[in-house]
Amino acid sequence: MYRTAMAVCRPVALWGRLQVEGLEALPESGPVLVVGNHDSHWDPLMVGIAAIRRRQIKALAKAELWDVRGLAPVLNGMGQIPIERGAGDAGALARAIEELRRGACIGVFPEGTRSRGKVLRARSGVGRLALEVPEAKLVCVSIEGTSDLTGFPKRPQLRIHFFEPAGGQARPDEEAGELAVRLLAEIRALVPPSISARKRS
Repeated sequence: MYRTAMAVCRPVALWGRLQVEGLEALPESGPVLVVGNHDSHWDPLMVGIAAIRRRQIKALAKAELWDVRGLAPVLNGMGQIPIERGAGDAGALARAIEELRRGACIGVFPEGTRSRGKVLRARSGVGRLALEVPEAKLVCVSIEGTSDLTGFPKRPQLRIHFFEPAGGQARPDEEAGELAVRLLAEIRALVPPSISARKRS
């Protein structure tokens, strides 16, 4: 199901002239937390396409998506994890922790929702996951251009860049919130919050 979904969305990546950098930073096995910025609903799909040669990413996705007619079986088949936004969803985090301990690659957007061009605070969930499963490797990903996919007929330029955090992996003395802020700051230093070209005009 995961590979089918990525294949269905691949024409969008081709239209967006997707460029992928730093894929070697993403381990091919073992527990991994992929942490990225969130400006468009296309972000998880484009990151998934960028990473598919090395890993399947199980994303923490807003629970409302499971209410969309016909989408729940697809999301479940892809191994996505529903999370109630802004509710400190302990059940979703517990499932993500379990998956990490089994060696999964979990994708998290610490902003919790699309930026819509605004600076948002980092939520502590990703820090809690990292500290609970210290053997999980942290990999940041900057996602650029996805908010311009709605600017048809002008073609956007999509760029996905995987990299290890310059500040290092999670430290035992680091608070969950501090870690989340540090990771998001590194990502946003590369890719400021953006909105669609249509809305900018």
